[in-house]
Amino acid sequence: MLVDHPRPHIALVTLNRPERMNSMAFDVMVPLKAALDEITYDNDVRVVVLTGAGRGFSSGADHKSAGTVPHVDGLTRPSYGLRSMEVLDDVILTLRKLHQPVIAAVNGAAIGGGLCLALAADIRIASTEAYFRAAGINNGLTASELGLSYLLPRAIGSSRAFEIMLTGRDVDAEEAERIGLVSRRVPPAELLDTCYELADRIAGFSRPGTELTKRTLWSGLDAGSLESHMHAEGLGQLYIRLLTHNFEEAVAARKEKRAPRFPDDKI
Repeated sequence: MLVDHPRPHIALVTLNRPERMNSMAFDVMVPLKAALDEITYDNDVRVVVLTGAGRGFSSGADHKSAGTVPHVDGLTRPSYGLRSMEVLDDVILTLRKLHQPVIAAVNGAAIGGGLCLALAADIRIASTEAYFRAAGINNGLTASELGLSYLLPRAIGSSRAFEIMLTGRDVDAEEAERIGLVSRRVPPAELLDTCYELADRIAGFSRPGTELTKRTLWSGLDAGSLESHMHAEGLGQLYIRLLTHNFEEAVAARKEKRAPRFPDDKI
């Protein structure tokens, strides 16, 4: 994790694992949560910009090196899975609850959990090289994770959200702008400066004005509880991950360049 202050009252938080496309390994997500917990009470910071190092925003779950989950010694596999999901859920919820508005500077791939991170931000600005994917369905799992089935329909409408989540297809920056997934798209070299200019404008307003605007916008979108919805999503994801071999089959099929065969789907 890198935390910088490129301009007065702006914190730039960078996921700094470019060799793995800033995948959501626990060695990245735990420090991110800690950094956000510190920033929310830094009263000099008025706006947060979240981005990724290198050519990706975040590629979601790391299938090769997931890192270390804290406080899991002695747990069984199902309990370990629940604790793991809780760690990631807390990152999304912390972004939502941050006192400061959060701008996601989506510089490249935002896949699976990376798409969820972007959606948890208040504003999304995309590089023309950015693209988005709800990847769970491609991995033999559900596409619902980390609040995605709650946040995406609220961002772009239910029909588009259903289609994107059920097909697992890529959404490029042009389409993302057209359907309202991002506010705008800009050339890569202009991405951070565009976000800083937007942040400067927001920082110029009253602190309680911006904090309460963020709070009431989210509460207006919340028909129910995001937290309870995320628990339901997590249980569905864990059910398939722990009780079937669909994930392993999907990963193997992709490596072998063949269509996956899911024997656990058959009676």
